[in-house]
Amino acid sequence: MSETRSPAPLIGTERAAEAAAAAQELAPPAAAAPRLRAHPALVLLGIVLASLNMRAALAGVSPLVGEIGDHFHLAAAASSLVTTIPLVFMGLGSIVAPKLARRWGTEAVLCGALVLLCGGVLLRVAPPVVALFVGCALVGTAIALLNVLMPGLIKRDFPDRAAGMTALYSSAMILGATVSAATAVPLEDALGGWRGSLASWSVLAAVAAVVWLPQVVISRRAAREAAEDATGARSRAVSGPVAGDAANLTRSPLAWQITLFMGSQSLVAYVIIAWLPTIFTDHGMSKAQAGLVFAYSTLVQAVGSFVVPMLAGRMRSQRPLAVAVVILMATGVGGLLVAPVGGAWLWATLYGVGQGGTLGLALTLMVLRTRDAHTAARLSGMAQTWGYLLAAVGPFALGAVHQATGGWTVPIAALLVVCAGLMALGLGAGRDRRI
Repeated sequence: MSETRSPAPLIGTERAAEAAAAAQELAPPAAAAPRLRAHPALVLLGIVLASLNMRAALAGVSPLVGEIGDHFHLAAAASSLVTTIPLVFMGLGSIVAPKLARRWGTEAVLCGALVLLCGGVLLRVAPPVVALFVGCALVGTAIALLNVLMPGLIKRDFPDRAAGMTALYSSAMILGATVSAATAVPLEDALGGWRGSLASWSVLAAVAAVVWLPQVVISRRAAREAAEDATGARSRAVSGPVAGDAANLTRSPLAWQITLFMGSQSLVAYVIIAWLPTIFTDHGMSKAQAGLVFAYSTLVQAVGSFVVPMLAGRMRSQRPLAVAVVILMATGVGGLLVAPVGGAWLWATLYGVGQGGTLGLALTLMVLRTRDAHTAARLSGMAQTWGYLLAAVGPFALGAVHQATGGWTVPIAALLVVCAGLMALGLGAGRDRRI
């Protein structure tokens, strides 16, 4: 698959249109519809509630990793599996999500994912340690289904307001993670332990699933009425150049640069999710304050994830943006070596803006570096699958290094090496080229 210089940068509405087309390509044919099937208010409520759940079950674990490890007598590396296992299954679940949606419909799979998430959250707090890890796998699988299908649903049902709905969806996701991280320790104190704190988030998942139930009924009725058209669409989707295009994509150096950029920034992000509160408490910060700083770092990611894509769409080359956001991230990470407690809020700010920016840039590059919606959809699937699998290595590996060295200096230095590689990948992926 060749890579060529793009003739001119697209801006504004052209970028939005291209992104919308890519997301529409990801939407399963059986779920396609020319108009909103349920009442707009019901769909909007369902999207917001589902989005709130998409990071809350992960972010709420981080401030409690120490208590969970102590309860089960787990070493640091084993404790990191609480965040590593969901990432592995987020990558694996991304592969099967489109197939499930083609078979059952987007609404049914989203509702099922929320039920699965509720069950996984509850299973994590069951007495045997094996239940903890199986629950983590179910949580990761459920989040993968939501990750893959939610953008396509938004583009399908709100084609004229896709940008605003996407902003709402991503903001709700960040809000859920922030509230979960900030309330993890207070809920632990109020509900008698870490089990009560983690289990409390099953309520939100259950409420979201109930809201999606009527939409499942409505969508199934609409699917039956359009069965012939849906069957034809599925046949066209299975035949043709899809398999060949996917194979060619794996031979593109630019596609791999974008995929590894996505994976590397996710690796740093989930290492921070897994270990940042522990780093603070190991240096003398109270558990409650560590949870607040971590929640704040999650909240300020919204700044980078909103601003950077807006700037990227107006630039021919995104290399300067890649350098800027990685420097912010690396400075926030490196500050943990200098003054982890005294400069905690500063490092959280720099890291949060940088992390949000690298995530926003990774998602934007999937559109900027492709010529059409079909290629953008395939690149998104490739980057998300391999990206999460790469990210899954981070928390476990850094936990093992911390356990072996007895401190945080070497693990943080290793993160800085990853940041250096991330900058190199950004310089490659940010070039004015198209796949």
